Amino acid sequence: MTKILNLFRLNINNVYICQKLLGMILNNKIELVFLLLFGTVLYGQRAVIKNDTVRTQNLDEVIVSATRTLRQLSSLPLPVQLISNTEIRQINSLRLHNVLNEQTGLITVPDFGGGEGIQLQGLDSQYTLLLIDGVPLIGRSAGTLDLSRITVGNIKQIEIVKGASSSLYGSEAMGGVINIITEKATDGFQGSLRNRYGSFNGNDLGVNLSYKKDKVSFSTYLNSYNSDGYDLDTSTKLNTVEPFRNYTISTKVLYDFSEMANVFVSGRYYTQKQEYVASETLKGESEIREWNTHLKLEQQYNAKWNSYFEFYATRYKADEHLNNPDNSLFSVSNFNQLLLKPEIRGSYAPSKKSTFVGGIGLSHETLERTDFSTNPIFNSPYIYVQYDTNPTEKINVLVGTRFDAHNNYASQFSPKGALRYQINSTLAVKGSIGYGFKAPDFRQLYFDFSNATVGYTVLGYNAVPARIPELENEGQIANIVVPISAFNAELSPENSIGINVGADYKPLNTVSLSINLFRNNIKDLIDTRVIANKTNGQNIFSYYNVNEVYTKGLEFNATWKPTTQLKIATGYQLLYAKDKKAKNAFSNGEVYARESSSSSSFQLKEAAYFGLYNRSRHMANFKVFYNIPKWSVNTNLRGVYRSKYGIYDTNGNNFLDTYDDFISGYSIWNWAINKTFYKNYQLGFGVDNFMGFTDTQNISNIAGRIVYGKLNIQF
Repeated sequence: MTKILNLFRLNINNVYICQKLLGMILNNKIELVFLLLFGTVLYGQRAVIKNDTVRTQNLDEVIVSATRTLRQLSSLPLPVQLISNTEIRQINSLRLHNVLNEQTGLITVPDFGGGEGIQLQGLDSQYTLLLIDGVPLIGRSAGTLDLSRITVGNIKQIEIVKGASSSLYGSEAMGGVINIITEKATDGFQGSLRNRYGSFNGNDLGVNLSYKKDKVSFSTYLNSYNSDGYDLDTSTKLNTVEPFRNYTISTKVLYDFSEMANVFVSGRYYTQKQEYVASETLKGESEIREWNTHLKLEQQYNAKWNSYFEFYATRYKADEHLNNPDNSLFSVSNFNQLLLKPEIRGSYAPSKKSTFVGGIGLSHETLERTDFSTNPIFNSPYIYVQYDTNPTEKINVLVGTRFDAHNNYASQFSPKGALRYQINSTLAVKGSIGYGFKAPDFRQLYFDFSNATVGYTVLGYNAVPARIPELENEGQIANIVVPISAFNAELSPENSIGINVGADYKPLNTVSLSINLFRNNIKDLIDTRVIANKTNGQNIFSYYNVNEVYTKGLEFNATWKPTTQLKIATGYQLLYAKDKKAKNAFSNGEVYARESSSSSSFQLKEAAYFGLYNRSRHMANFKVFYNIPKWSVNTNLRGVYRSKYGIYDTNGNNFLDTYDDFISGYSIWNWAINKTFYKNYQLGFGVDNFMGFTDTQNISNIAGRIVYGKLNIQF
């Protein structure tokens, strides 16, 4: 408690952190100039409102990710969620995964490397595209893009588009899109300092500065976050999460040449250092460095035409090493990914009821990585077009398509259509269907890794033809299971047809209800298989297209605002996620199980097949927000529930069935309270996971009870 109270003094530790941030900038003048000149775009925030296909008087909740035009949230024909700046501030969250975990149908799951990815409508994190201000983040070393590296201190809103979105965004948007919109400058000089200190010696310090006058606006954000980590299993000397420290710096500049033209440049830099401990004797350090830059030119020609030119560049580097007890080097690995993305986009509104949006661009991507057979280069030109129209006041139609070419896999054609019909003033129905795809990643194509301890080997699909003969000549192969000729064709992209059908119902001004039924049919799922046996008794694995899976279910959201001071919201997801091949095996009576090692096996029926790993049948959330204006106080209580799920087969039949061991369902409850003094000062206090839930054996990303205090200063 003493540590929390110390937060409310601007103590010497915080001054030291600020000095270190400023010193880091001043000592890296080249990076400073680079960040000031280029950067992440404030995507679509200056989109012209009169181009919106739906005319509304209240544009308080608008979204750009779903259509790449400014649209009112309630008018969209697609399943979309919006998380406002107000909610983010009131719940006192630090990182992106904390916020997303409390949304309907979303759950963050850790990967074996410690990162946290998002599962959306039962689809793995590799199928959801993550954007900051409309441009993509990279760094999926194991298919997962770690959300914990994204601070929420300068976020204006988070937009979540569910369902296949490749018609606008291409690969990785097979399941949906999450777009993080950051704050922009307002008139005059504005500034804020936010500091939160809590359990595990976790300290988050953020400084926001902005200035806007006449034709120029400027904003910058600095964040420092450090923690001692935590340990869920005291039986070993290794921590669940090792100590770390990271910094984020982002800068944005906008200049208006005239009322019809402007230029936007911005940049973001992130770095993290963390202790890397593999055993009691092998210790080292991991370091992440990421930057992205964006230049955007906008030209409004007349009331109907406007255009954009954008150039985006980003690099993600991750290096780690392990040392022996005598400090000699044991191992080293690196990951160095670069993405360059120029694009020209335009919009045309022939009338107040219709808008065309189209674009053409190129993605150039390279990767240098330890244990790769080559340094691959991906080039993918693309073109897309979308038509958004209101033929009547009650109907909104959205159709679009995109074509992606590629130098290493088959070209993709991604159409999408959506329809919304306003039955009356209280009820609207909507539906969408779209094609999505996920390109094979660098790892699935070029991996060349042999485990020095166990002895197995993993080869990327494209690495097999050259590497297998080499291993044969070295006398390492005992038997070839899959002939090399099977790898002459290209590894196909994973693809899906996503269907969403729902309704929005507002029987009263204080009550909002929505329901969405969804189904995603995924084909050419990329999986691993044994392609050869080694003379050491181990296997050689590679990737191939085989599985057909589906996820289906429903999502329900309800909001009640009985007064201006009170808001109650709840959400629920029902999910079925299954492999069609496995389902057929159960229905054909080909799967057996036993209740114990001493009991005899028995045949399983189709009803015993539970589904894909790491999926819960039921997930729910509950939130209460209460404001007391006369006291300048707001408080909230939030809870999330996840039903049981399985992470591996425990009875030896290679399927997840009702006789396997499951991780029990659990709930997490969070509480926060904030009090404002003299308009510009706010103190906060809260407890995340105040029931203290942990699962020391199976769940590594839930640390237990976290108590914290917070100080915000506006100036």
